[in-house]
Amino acid sequence: MRLIAVVRMLLWLVLFLPAHSSAQRSDPMFSAITKTALPPDYDNNPTQLNYGMAVTDVDGDGDLEIFVAGYNGPNLVLKYDKHKKRLVNIAVDNRSSPFYALRDRQGNAIGVTACDIDGDGREEIYVLNTNNAFSGRATYSDKLFKFRNGRFEDLLSDDINEHRDVANRMAGRSVACVDRKGTGLYAIYIANYASGTEGPHALIEMDGVASDLTQGVIALSNVAEQAGVNKFTGGRGVVVGPIVSQTLSDVFCDNEYGPNFLFRNNGDGTFTDVAQQAGVEDPMQHGRGVALADFNRDGKTDIVYGNWNGPHRLYMQQNNRKQKFKLAIPSPSPEKQKVTDIASQKFAMPSPVRTVIVADFDNDNELEVFFNNIAYRGPSANRLFRVSRREHGDPQIEELNIGKASEPEGRGTGAVATDFDGDGLLELLVSHGESAAQPVSVYKVNQGSNNSWLRVIPRTKFGAFARGAKVVLYTKKTGPHTRIIDGGSGYLCQMEPVAHFGLGTHGGVSYLCEGAGWTKRDELGDRCRSWKPAWLRDSLLVAIQDCWPTHHCSLAPLTEPVLCKDVATNVEVYWPDGRSVARPLEPSEMNSVLEIHYPIHKEEITPTVEIKCGDGFALNENGRCTDKDECTQFPSVCPPDRPVCTNTYGSHKCRAKRRCNQGFEPNDDGSACVAQVAYFGGTQSSGQRRWSGLSFWLLSISVLPLLSTHLQTGLL
Repeated sequence: MRLIAVVRMLLWLVLFLPAHSSAQRSDPMFSAITKTALPPDYDNNPTQLNYGMAVTDVDGDGDLEIFVAGYNGPNLVLKYDKHKKRLVNIAVDNRSSPFYALRDRQGNAIGVTACDIDGDGREEIYVLNTNNAFSGRATYSDKLFKFRNGRFEDLLSDDINEHRDVANRMAGRSVACVDRKGTGLYAIYIANYASGTEGPHALIEMDGVASDLTQGVIALSNVAEQAGVNKFTGGRGVVVGPIVSQTLSDVFCDNEYGPNFLFRNNGDGTFTDVAQQAGVEDPMQHGRGVALADFNRDGKTDIVYGNWNGPHRLYMQQNNRKQKFKLAIPSPSPEKQKVTDIASQKFAMPSPVRTVIVADFDNDNELEVFFNNIAYRGPSANRLFRVSRREHGDPQIEELNIGKASEPEGRGTGAVATDFDGDGLLELLVSHGESAAQPVSVYKVNQGSNNSWLRVIPRTKFGAFARGAKVVLYTKKTGPHTRIIDGGSGYLCQMEPVAHFGLGTHGGVSYLCEGAGWTKRDELGDRCRSWKPAWLRDSLLVAIQDCWPTHHCSLAPLTEPVLCKDVATNVEVYWPDGRSVARPLEPSEMNSVLEIHYPIHKEEITPTVEIKCGDGFALNENGRCTDKDECTQFPSVCPPDRPVCTNTYGSHKCRAKRRCNQGFEPNDDGSACVAQVAYFGGTQSSGQRRWSGLSFWLLSISVLPLLSTHLQTGLL
């Protein structure tokens, strides 16, 4: 009988799994809708060199628009026309238009970001121009557009700011918004590309003492030195959020010809670079697009970014107090540790990468990572990976069929994901340029149209988008899902100011419940009845009758897997100043957009009877979900052969009493010692040498011919 069972199991694996995997990879994620959503023409989608993109409410009507940085043509502001069911450019060539100044034909725009710098509740738009310069000093200044006097005007051109000499005239790359003091007033972080000791990173914000808001006078200051971020490097990507801080906004910069920066917010508006201690310096690589996410749902912020023709990185923050990251995507270098995960090798595969986006495109409750590559010295297709949480292990990474968004001949320079038509599915927009003029392309998602979703928009105390805020969605079974409201990411770009959550089918997360004795509980198939081994009786799972996630059920295969569902129960929002709001979710609120306002009191207390945290979490006295220590609460939770219980975020793990030598650790079940995942360390990008000590500072001299070549070829 046992042999028959084994044969059946093998047949199930052979017949079911490959077919499922093949089907997964054969279904394309994206299809092109450019011809209908944004057909190329002179006014709305000109064929020109474009770079960064940002999503904000430009016209103040409550809907989101896409700002496109035009390099050799006008900047564009794309708005969805609900009647025409297409995007149109509202920054028309008409001086009477309130959006005319945004076109700025003189500027060679590449980076763009938006945020509220003066507390009027409306986002200003910062555009980084890099006229006639790859590094160092540019011949044209950046622009900071504010809606004033019924139209957009450049604050940097005001007399008061001309006299303060605050306008950035350096060649830079990415820009981002950071609420460094938690006041709701944002500063603009500028990743300049230094030439020797000229062109440090800048941080521009409103000088409240010198400004007169009643008269529309906004004085600006560069506070980079005061904040501790005025560093010289080849600045590239920037991302902002509570990375190593609980709620304060930190800043991560991936750089070229030098180590990355991880600026930890000290709580007083100043920053300390902790990249070396955190293990994310990656000094021999040349960073580009970067994004933040909590891939393994442990409550810690992870960092993913692409290196120009070098190994791409996925740094997982360790769940301890050391604020250190481990490299979940090892380098494919043969002299480094051997990589057995094929998907990891594909993920890290070097490419001419530009923008990196993390989003749940198909609303299946798992995050995807989009790599936008530029066709450089030959075709280079864009790539898409699904990063799925695995209990007690690094995420599972699977390359997906990207479909029409592959663009092997595309000169991709920027990209954003946003739901411009309001159907709950994110659209993907890709800008092009640099070495060839190409129009913006638009893609829709083919999968997940029946999946549920929820979109959350936090607001500042002034009513603006709360860039840098953290939004946590709790579900009944799969725990917390975290999003950070984007202040700037990708590469030269800024995503929508929305926390977008996919919830799977039937208003929740779907999964298969597999395990010995797990059977269908009701006709709807949304519950599972469990048989519990003797060591679990009178323990943790006695009262559990709903279906548990796969990792809790997989004691042995079922003859027939049972489909179960999960539901969203409540949402929490944390602002950069530490204030928070928690509120329960009703089934009727699924497939909708929720706006959550800044709390009047320091911490709004939510009645605990209304909040359901889900498995692995419990309520504190203020109605916030906190991790439950199962090891303490249920001493007999682990089986006799794996008696050592370790509490994890939202769960626990059991292992045998096994001791391992230095550099090794017990595997999940304690049956063997395995090598610990190495911290960062990888190969150099193609053709690069190691620089150390004084050699790095001599870079400005030795690299001049290279910069000249870059400038001639337009490689920004």
